[in-house]
Amino acid sequence: MESRAKFLGHPLHQMLIVFPLGLLVTSVVFDGIHYFGGRDPRWADISYWMIASGLIGGVVAAVPGWIDWFAIPGGTRAKAVGLWHGLGNALGVIGLFGLSWILRWDDPGAPSGLALLLSVGGLLVGGVTAWLGGELVDRLGVGVDPGAHLDAPNSLTHAAPGRGASRHA
Repeated sequence: MESRAKFLGHPLHQMLIVFPLGLLVTSVVFDGIHYFGGRDPRWADISYWMIASGLIGGVVAAVPGWIDWFAIPGGTRAKAVGLWHGLGNALGVIGLFGLSWILRWDDPGAPSGLALLLSVGGLLVGGVTAWLGGELVDRLGVGVDPGAHLDAPNSLTHAAPGRGASRHA
């Protein structure tokens, strides 16, 4: 199923998701450095702002994801997997990291144990939802161009599927 939200011929959701994913994962790394490395508040401050940026990026990346989800035919495995992927990211990842960020609001340089646990929980949920996203693309073909093959033409050429070089299975 071809993506409905594209930029220069490529699915927008798949391009945008790398930013919040990287920011939120790295925020947990910096929290770990803060927690296990002497409680230097600089690391927790960096994590606070990475979470804020990751939350914004996650909301932005969700928009083309939902556009693509609404185009998936009902009653399919892809529709169900996509729902779990989207809800897991919205409620699980964004929700847990959002609560962590709110708990840090008054003193970003000294996050509570609960704030740190919520971020780790968001990271764990994110691992599951990332796998579900991979399942959607790699196994179920959501967001994949119908003319995709090993010798497909450049996405900017707008050549019709199956035209150009030979198809490989």
